[in-house]
Amino acid sequence: MKIITIFGASALVLAFGTTASARGQHGDHDRQEHGRSEEHADKHRGNDHERRNDQRHEQRQHGQQRAEHNRQDREHPAQAHGRDERREAHGPEHRHPEAREIWQSHRAQHWEHEHHGWGERGGYRGYRIPDDRFRAHFGRGHWFRVRSAPILVVGGYPRFQYGGFWFSVVDPWPEYWERTWYETDDVYVDYVNDGYYMYNRRHPGVGIAVNVSF
Repeated sequence: MKIITIFGASALVLAFGTTASARGQHGDHDRQEHGRSEEHADKHRGNDHERRNDQRHEQRQHGQQRAEHNRQDREHPAQAHGRDERREAHGPEHRHPEAREIWQSHRAQHWEHEHHGWGERGGYRGYRIPDDRFRAHFGRGHWFRVRSAPILVVGGYPRFQYGGFWFSVVDPWPEYWERTWYETDDVYVDYVNDGYYMYNRRHPGVGIAVNVSF
């Protein structure tokens, strides 16, 4: 009987110790998990704080750059205007290569044989510029450069605008003119004998037949 009692007591002590050990291990595991969760949360809060600091730093830099550009524009308005022109410079550059191709394709091989005045063409039958407009913008005393004029191709001929009128160049330009004459040479439009002609001041006496439209 005593042996049974002792054995039962021993079993109870062993069971209690096992339960307590399990509870202790479970508590340690919970504390470890809780510690890792808090550590992860701390890292997450630290990363958020760093990101917010980086964003504020970038915003301050952008604000300082804008303020510096505004200050420079106020102190040097010509430079600011130059920056604006550089932003828009690609537009004209895209247009002028097309104009260059137009003019190069209209260059004569033997101008003396390819040139035909209005008398040979049956006379001038295009638009006639009113006398007051002609005296104000045309003739030998009013030269210009074609590079600043809009360029089109109509009926296979180059057409440019000047003084409120359009001029179609129906003659080819001489092969001995500079290849970039339309950018570098001064030209003018005059009415001679039987119609309108364009003259290059660098090559006097050589008139290229042009047709006027409004």
